[in-house]
Amino acid sequence: MTTSTRGAAKAPAVLVLEDGRIFRGRAYGAVGETFGEAVFSTGMTGYQETLTDPSYHRQVVVMTAPHVGNTGVNDEDPESSRIWVAGYVVRDPARVPSNWRSQRSLDEELVKQGVVGISGIDTRALTRHLRERGAMRVGIFSGEGIAADADLLAKVQAAPQMKGADLSAEVATKETYVVPAIGPDGEAVPIGAAKFTVAAVDLGIKGMTPHRMAERGIEVHVLPATATVEDVYAVQPDGVFFSNGPGDPATADHAVSVMQGVLARKTPLFGICFGNQILGRALGFGTYKLKYGHRGINQPVQDRTTGKVEITAHNHGFAVDAPLDKVSETAYGRAEVSHVCLNDNVVEGLQLLDQPAFSVQYHPEAAAGPHDAAYLFDRFVNLMEAERA
Repeated sequence: MTTSTRGAAKAPAVLVLEDGRIFRGRAYGAVGETFGEAVFSTGMTGYQETLTDPSYHRQVVVMTAPHVGNTGVNDEDPESSRIWVAGYVVRDPARVPSNWRSQRSLDEELVKQGVVGISGIDTRALTRHLRERGAMRVGIFSGEGIAADADLLAKVQAAPQMKGADLSAEVATKETYVVPAIGPDGEAVPIGAAKFTVAAVDLGIKGMTPHRMAERGIEVHVLPATATVEDVYAVQPDGVFFSNGPGDPATADHAVSVMQGVLARKTPLFGICFGNQILGRALGFGTYKLKYGHRGINQPVQDRTTGKVEITAHNHGFAVDAPLDKVSETAYGRAEVSHVCLNDNVVEGLQLLDQPAFSVQYHPEAAAGPHDAAYLFDRFVNLMEAERA
């Protein structure tokens, strides 16, 4: 990505899809060029959490909501230390933010972090194109010296694809850190004195996820994506967690191997999003790329163990290929699909029946998003309590 931070408000911009479709608009954020996989997000709120979600690494996010940026940006809501999206596409950016928590405009934040975007295009037409043709490579180019369309298309078609991309180590922490448990008084519990200890393998974790566990009395040790089974158990965990993250799960052989080591020891295990796909592979199921994925905070999912339907936050372009109509025999006991998307029957969760391990394909930490799935953290606590008992 090459960027400049000057003249964004007036600079022309062009969005070029790998199949040759072109949209022309105005620069939004930094001026320059950027490449990634074009995906769309259906959330009407929570754009700051979307931008800072590491799972969006190397993706250009198209916002289906027509008006974006009206609440500005603050320093409390980011889910990581930086914006991870490769590019940002909006139809009608807010001219002036209006929110008591706002500290600066979204446009200013995009410029500050060098994120190239485009505004003033028909995002509804672009979204329909991606739904019909599927997620694909895209480039955004802005500035006065934009090259000829054919040259821009050649650049887009030369960019790397998401299928086969191994990205977790690029976004994960390099050093282990600890999120202390939160006591009933709202204060941090001293390290080593928490009710439970969890080793969380960071494949692209969002900041709110260990916080949700800390709220339940869990001390969370967040480990790099390169952590080994020995590193995980050096924490002396009561449970092990595998986070969300970007890329193709078919490339995540190391994470699969570590999870199999955890399953072999029958330690309580919980995975979300990428972690769900890792559990699927660890159990012997395949994974595949969805046509255009699930991204947004309004996806209906049914928990088959309770029959309840919950509205959930998603960000995934890959899914687990597991049978919906039967219990499967695996090397670690019987497994079944526990959650399913009601829009398209995509597998949204797995659970083992003979040991304490489960996962979901979505984001129960609700940042941003509905709180329907918060009970899953309680389910994880219950597994650790049962194991201890």
